[in-house]
Amino acid sequence: MIVIRNAVIDDLPPLLDIYNYAILNLTATFELEEQTLEQQMECFDDKYPLIVAEEEGNVIGYSCLNPFNKKAAFAQTAELSIYIAPNHQGKGIGKKLMKAILELAKQMNFHTVIGGITGGNEASIYLHKNFGFVHAGTLKEVGYKFWEWQEVHYYQLIFESS
Repeated sequence: MIVIRNAVIDDLPPLLDIYNYAILNLTATFELEEQTLEQQMECFDDKYPLIVAEEEGNVIGYSCLNPFNKKAAFAQTAELSIYIAPNHQGKGIGKKLMKAILELAKQMNFHTVIGGITGGNEASIYLHKNFGFVHAGTLKEVGYKFWEWQEVHYYQLIFESS
């Protein structure tokens, strides 16, 4: 059974393994060099949630919100990230994480959530659209990874005011 819960410090090593795999093998992140535990520590921030998917005591994926832009007027807008361990992709874990992180975003009074998706990642586009995200624009040739220029499609979800 998959459990979604808040991340704790002891989750850092598996989070780092998942993220470093993405750095070395995917265009889902534009980081080019593996990260350290100290760098991964920066994910823990009271204003921005970090959750994990756990199965049989093992962290198999995670999701977090990060600042979309550090300027003060963007304080109620967050950027969403979801990373799944390679041997657990395609099993619905991203959907569970997306549902949970969006519920947290609403509870924390974020107004807008942005997903930046590298071109060619149709599974991520499909996931975002299923949760009501709409395409807000595409930036062409903004990242250079794996010896070619990458584009980023931005998807946006605006929460209705209550």
